[in-house]
Formats: sequence, C-alpha cells, structure tokens
Amino acid sequence: MVTGTSTAEREQLRASVRRFLADRSPSAAVRRWMESDEGHDPAVWRQMVDQLGLAGLAIPEEYGGSGGGPVELGIVLEEMGRGLVPSPFFATVALAGQALAASGDDAAKARWLPAIADGSLTATVALAEETGSWRPEDVAAAATPADDGWRLSGTKMFVIDGHSADLLLVVARAGDGPGLFAVEGASAGVNRTRLDALDPTRRLGRVELDGAEALRVGGATPFVRTVLDLAVVALAAEQVGAAQACLNAAVEYAKVRVQFDRPVGSFQAIKHRCADLLLEVEAARSASYHASSVSAGESAERPVAAALAAAYCSAVLTRAAKENIQIHGGIGYTWEHDAHLYLRRAKSSELLFGAPSEHRARLADLVGI
Repeated sequence: MVTGTSTAEREQLRASVRRFLADRSPSAAVRRWMESDEGHDPAVWRQMVDQLGLAGLAIPEEYGGSGGGPVELGIVLEEMGRGLVPSPFFATVALAGQALAASGDDAAKARWLPAIADGSLTATVALAEETGSWRPEDVAAAATPADDGWRLSGTKMFVIDGHSADLLLVVARAGDGPGLFAVEGASAGVNRTRLDALDPTRRLGRVELDGAEALRVGGATPFVRTVLDLAVVALAAEQVGAAQACLNAAVEYAKVRVQFDRPVGSFQAIKHRCADLLLEVEAARSASYHASSVSAGESAERPVAAALAAAYCSAVLTRAAKENIQIHGGIGYTWEHDAHLYLRRAKSSELLFGAPSEHRARLADLVGI
C-alpha cells in the first residue's frame, strides 16, 4: 500500500488496517500469540509486510519504503493499539526504522532500511538500563573506538523485542556523549534473555554487551533525544487506540448490562463516567495527532508536543483501562475478559520511555515554567 498525504488517503489506510486486524487479529488470536514462543504470528506479520506494506510505511521511497512519516505511522499504531496486536511492528518500524530514517547517515540507511521495508530484518532500540532511567544523559553503557568501528559494553533493560530482534540500535556513551550504535543481535559479545513482563502482549528483553562490535549511526546527544521524541510520539498514538477500545467496551457493556430492570448505562453515575472518559480520549487524540504532525518535519515544536503527548496519553490510557474494569464490575477482573489486558498494557507502557511525571517535568523545562 502506498501512503499519501491527503486526508482521504490516510482514512483509506486506517480502514484497510482496521479491516485486516479485525480479520486476522481478533482477541482469541491475540491470546494464543501472547502465550506462544514467538510472541506473535509470523504469518500475520508477513501479510502485514506483503499485503499492506506496513514495514516500509515510514521509510523513504529510495530505500524501498512508501515514503510516509509519523502521521501515517500514528494511524497504524492507533489501530494496533485498539487490538493490543502482538507484532514486531512497533520495535522494528516505529523505533528502529524511524531512528535510522532520521539519522542522516546515508550508509546506515542504505544498509538496513531496505531490509526493514521488505520485512526480512527485525530491529529495535535499546536505551534504558538497570537504573530504569530512560534519560540519555543517564546512560552508562560505554562505546569504545576500535579498528573495525566501536566496541560496546554494558547492560540494557526493557528492550522491546530485545531478545529476538535481528538488529539492535543501542544508546551508549562515547567521548562526545550518548550516541546510537548498531549491533547485530547474533554477534559475539551479545547475550540476550527475555524478561517476565506485566504485559504479555509485548515482549521485553535484557541485553548484555561485552565488547560487542558496533557501527555508529547518526550524531551525539541531540540525535538521541530526537530518537526518543519519535518513540514517545509513536507510543502515544498506540495508547490513544487502546484507550478508545476501553471506552468502546465500557459503553457497549453499559448498554446491555441490566440492573434493577434497567441498563446500567441509564444511571447518571455511569453516564458521567463515560462522558468524562470520552472527553479525555478525544483530548488525548488531539495531543497525539498534533505531536505526529509536528514530528513529520524539523519543527522546533516537536520536543514540546512529544512531551505533552507522552504525559497525557499515558495517563488517559491508564484511566480508561481502570474505568473499563470498574464499569464491567466483577467480570472485568477475570482472566477470561480482555479488560485486564488493557490495564496491563496501560501500566507497562506508562513507564516506557519515561513515566508521565518525567515528561511533565521536561515539558515544564521546555516552556520555561
């Protein structure tokens, strides 16, 4: 599928992805995949690549992609968030693909972007360490110059698909500050393990580096900050989709659950909960759309928009997931119901790339409060 820039083309993209996921990634399938060894369905991932062209969505046309950007990427992630779809898409396309495309490193883009676009390469970005901090300035992993490039040493935690990705883009500290370094996942000096995660629909890994060979990608600290901004904007889009799914589920249940001979949705307390949640989800969607729009270029507003979207969308998804469980009552707490999966996603993604409080603090710094 070739993406465009018009509203009609973007809505066509949304409709196509929604139909595909409704058919190939229903709740029952998600539950099967989250318990499998792979964590996703390779056949469905292949169809996403071949039939919809999603792997190349945000990759320039000269590298085999369709030339889209954060806006088109946000549309797909919103739809994936609605269904908690387990897939290499987020790590490979939203994280690594965007990082490479924004790097300005022509050699790195030519080497890896075509393989990402055709689905033959999975990739991810590794930033956080055992301290749990996602701030580039807190990175302790070391990058040492070597005859053949660089050597990396250190431990990375909470790496999305870190235990299985073919390519790792690792944030490590060099002489000029934190930078991004490409490491082949199967190379010597790389030890990877899967972590037990709260969210079973998203796999996280631990990556230990002991003199692993690496190639530098892009510049120093400002570029790493750009990579993180693009990541939180992508995550915000996914969170909006999941929050919308929670709202939809709560409203539908309120229509059919009868108490005292009336649907519970007719009670004022439930109406107010749903109405308040609708306002919050729509506000989150606006924040996400704005962040995606300004991230499509080199706007100086991107850091502010990214911090705002990260803080607000995380909070809204958590509230939506909790309200969904509350409105469902006892059944919402059971393993058989999907409500708990959305709460798990909410609490897990709330801490990815920094907690909401950290993004609020950064936002305050950026606007001079």
